[in-house]
Amino acid sequence: MLDRAYAALADPTRRWLLETLRQGDARITDLAAPLPMTFAGVSRHIGVLESAGLVQREKRGREHWLSLRPDGLTPAQRWMNEQTDFWTTRTDALEARLRRKRGVS
Repeated sequence: MLDRAYAALADPTRRWLLETLRQGDARITDLAAPLPMTFAGVSRHIGVLESAGLVQREKRGREHWLSLRPDGLTPAQRWMNEQTDFWTTRTDALEARLRRKRGVS
């Protein structure tokens, strides 16, 4: 799921869709209207977001609505936090070593 999330976020159109959905649920047709591509193209982007677990689709009557999945980015966020913690620890150790070295020189 982590690979799918990062692959989904790699595309500017998909990021735009996610940013737009932060304002609330939206019909797929409304999301597609301002984009410079076919409806089929937008649908493919939405499919990528759905398979990554970032959005969910709900059928209301004849219309399809999308909403953000609040936990969709949790695995990606967890991975980034782990990497940040690791590299912060490493840079802190490097900084301490350089300070010691400067004190010796």
